[in-house]
Amino acid sequence: MIPPLIPAMLGLLVLLGSPQALCQSNALPPANPSNPVNPLPAALAKDVARLVHDAATIVWGNSAQPPRFEVTVGPLDARLRLAPCQQIAPYLPAGTRPLGRTRVGLRCLQGTVHWNVSLPIEVKVWAPSLVASTTLPAGTVLEARHLVSAEVDWAERPDPAVNQPSVALGRTLARGLAPGEALRHADLKTRLYFSAGDTVLIVAVGPGYAISSEGQAMGPGLEGQPARVRTESGRIISGTAVADRRIEVSL
Repeated sequence: MIPPLIPAMLGLLVLLGSPQALCQSNALPPANPSNPVNPLPAALAKDVARLVHDAATIVWGNSAQPPRFEVTVGPLDARLRLAPCQQIAPYLPAGTRPLGRTRVGLRCLQGTVHWNVSLPIEVKVWAPSLVASTTLPAGTVLEARHLVSAEVDWAERPDPAVNQPSVALGRTLARGLAPGEALRHADLKTRLYFSAGDTVLIVAVGPGYAISSEGQAMGPGLEGQPARVRTESGRIISGTAVADRRIEVSL
């Protein structure tokens, strides 16, 4: 699963585009009406691809099976008229997700005009995932025969793909899948672990220990969502529904 961006990580991504990553370059060529594409110098395009590749690798995190990254650098806006620049620095704007269709910035640091423009890019992350072996309508309860493994672009959607059969088998599809389409976590219906009135195991987890007791659910327990349970003493405990008739409380 692709991990979510966090503020500390965003700061690191901004550093990747710092002046230490400057590209020595001639001025970007002006737009040509007969060829409305403003190409980047080869060295600058290479620096942009390297910057985004490194950022995407950080976002992906450590993996036993590293993915295959594919970075496509798009053209500049053909209407741009940029002054000559001797130092151009590519950077990732704060908050940018360096996956899928996104943008990087190009900043002139040494020239008559210190311009700043954006450049479209596309980052694909190819890794094994479970895909539909045939047409699967919404409501299908997934079995092993419904899924096969294939390399897919995890960055095509923000929702991470599913690559472990144990996560999918026995689950119900919330939407239909076409043959060869990757199974994503949002494609699976949220599991109902318990209903209001059920007896629920309450597990309080702390550093190096866990304490358990029982209580009565005050509402439905949906997978990964907050739930409230009343203990025998009448105390209301809030926790996270993590398994059948079980919530966890962090101390």
